[in-house]
Amino acid sequence: MTIRLLALGDSAWTVEFGVSISTELNAQVMAFAQRIAQARIHEPLFAAITDVVPTFRSLTVHFAPQTTDADALATALSALAQHSPRHTIVGKYWHLPACFDPNFAPDLSAWAKAKNLSEDQLIQRVLSTQFRVYMIGFLPGFPYMGGLPPELSMPRLASPRQRVPANSIAIAGEMCAVYPWESPGGWNLIGKTPVQLFDPRKIDQPAMLSAGDMVTWYPIDTMAYEHLRELCGNGDLSREAFLYTEAPK
Repeated sequence: MTIRLLALGDSAWTVEFGVSISTELNAQVMAFAQRIAQARIHEPLFAAITDVVPTFRSLTVHFAPQTTDADALATALSALAQHSPRHTIVGKYWHLPACFDPNFAPDLSAWAKAKNLSEDQLIQRVLSTQFRVYMIGFLPGFPYMGGLPPELSMPRLASPRQRVPANSIAIAGEMCAVYPWESPGGWNLIGKTPVQLFDPRKIDQPAMLSAGDMVTWYPIDTMAYEHLRELCGNGDLSREAFLYTEAPK
């Protein structure tokens, strides 16, 4: 598909790379974001950019209209987008704990019944899947992670919950996510993680995950969940404790 440039008011441009959700398309978006970050340092025209927001298939560039020529910036963005690499760019590799206790997973049994699998079989499929963070949205720190096998896809709930507990792991379609805050939500709840995915005390990067990161899960019981939740909440366990030092094999 031809790359499209769309005006978003008078202070932002949205660059669309396609209309589908795919690793390849998202990788192109992330590569474009990296090229913009470099251009903001070295090219005066890009210095007016105030924020860059990547999504599944597009990227929105916010800028200060009073300090730059919007049309000139649009031309430069189009040229940069046309030459963005198409290879997959990967961020950090995270290995996060997940508790699948029934109290944390009210939709796990219905998911198992719908797929004619046992709950343990579903959990093992989740644990063996490497998820890619496509974007952060909906709530601060809420990661939209692709990679759930198509045969395990589930629709959103017909009636969304008014209150989804914070740290709930959820699935919808072929996506996996974590609710960093208590909020309404219509995804299927399959577990919880004790790790805080958004910490406003970390000013430089309050959201733990970023677009392009990779996530795998490992199982813990409720006792380990409470212990890790306390450590994370008190700041006694750093985010780096959940990082792979190298890409998992």
